[in-house]
Amino acid sequence: MSAATNDTTITAATTTTTNNGEDLGRYFLERSRLSSARGPCDMDEDEEAPTELNTINSSGGFLVVSPDKLSVKYTNVNLHGHDVGVVQANRPAPVKRIVYYFEIFVKDAGAKGQIAIGFTSENFKMRRQPGWEANSCGYHGDDGLLYRGQGKGETFGPTYTSGDIVGGGINYASQEFFFTKNGAVVGTAYKEMKVPLFPTIAVHSQNEEVHVNFGQKPFAFDEFEVQERMKLQMTIEKMSLPTNVSHGIVRSYLLHYGYEDTLHSFDMATKSTVPPIYIAQENGFDEHDILYALSQRKILRQLIRNGDIDAALGKLREWYPQIVQDDKSAICFLLHCQKFIELVRVGALEEAVKYGRMELAKFFELPGFEDLVKDCVALLAYQRPQESSVGYLLEEAQREVVADTVNAMILSTNPNLKDSQGFLHSYLERLLRQLTACCLERRSLNGDQGEAFHLHRVLNTAGVS
Repeated sequence: MSAATNDTTITAATTTTTNNGEDLGRYFLERSRLSSARGPCDMDEDEEAPTELNTINSSGGFLVVSPDKLSVKYTNVNLHGHDVGVVQANRPAPVKRIVYYFEIFVKDAGAKGQIAIGFTSENFKMRRQPGWEANSCGYHGDDGLLYRGQGKGETFGPTYTSGDIVGGGINYASQEFFFTKNGAVVGTAYKEMKVPLFPTIAVHSQNEEVHVNFGQKPFAFDEFEVQERMKLQMTIEKMSLPTNVSHGIVRSYLLHYGYEDTLHSFDMATKSTVPPIYIAQENGFDEHDILYALSQRKILRQLIRNGDIDAALGKLREWYPQIVQDDKSAICFLLHCQKFIELVRVGALEEAVKYGRMELAKFFELPGFEDLVKDCVALLAYQRPQESSVGYLLEEAQREVVADTVNAMILSTNPNLKDSQGFLHSYLERLLRQLTACCLERRSLNGDQGEAFHLHRVLNTAGVS
């Protein structure tokens, strides 16, 4: 596959509005920088999850937190409704995931069993049960009611007492709170709050004691995240597409990137299974734009992927001299960089130094090129450059970036090009960009809560299921 689809995350939108080769070359030069910044498997790093109770932000006059900050006990005789012992976790529930969950073990239900588990906002009044104030939700043990932002509870589940394990979670996929008792789901409730929410425990009668599990040991309730992923995957798989549609999208991808041999094998394999309906007629695709110079694009891609940059430059000068006539253009820069990289790859360091002085030095003072020149030259400083911070240049993905650049430059020379941006991305990639944009918009509407869309994660999930 091309480097465009090897990116872990497909960018939602492209700001490039170019019709000339120089700007196009710079667009791919920028993509090369992004590839180096992301690395081979860059996904959003998950936020730090709660690990213990916050002894600073709590109603400390009514409870005692154990030295390990994972147990809490109510030590007073409660006199008033506002004498609640409340404590939050040290961090809010992470939001860049599909599910967050934690549990409590009720060691002692105390005099009245007025224990509660739930979620509260950062500025929650720490002498009130979770659910009694705005931006909070709580499942209460003495009456089994669910409280959501007001003093009046709603019928929800069973009561809980000494020996019970009770859990509270947020399902970001469905935007719901859920609560469990002894490994089974009690119920769910819609989550209207978009603010960061802290796992919260409340105790309110003498000798009530609970232990908290933030994941430091196995939960009584498990596999929920896996089940939610399977549910989402099943929903996706129920959406059927006509065979010829998916066939056409794959075929257009192979055409766009010049994989002529694979295209031929693909056509032969699907000849007896795909209805003879042209995707162009059904969806407005025009294959003529991406059939342009297919054989030449195939040859150039193979040369670059094999590291034979001299041969690729020779073919370009013969077939498309206008692309490489400016020896200080971004496309020439990428090709010269790749030639330098290939020399380092095979250990021809003296030749690489000479080539760098001859071809790369002229780019060093030009705006927009310095950083990549420095990265290339830095390869010479390491005994094992592939293990260094600039080792990304020696990966196959870097060859693909150069091959994609040349491929796009050739497609842009088509005098009959109907889609002025068609040479940048295949139809498949455009669909993925649209999918990403929709997922980002949905996440934005949920207060930027929920798992971000990652193509590799989706494909891996599909493979497992």
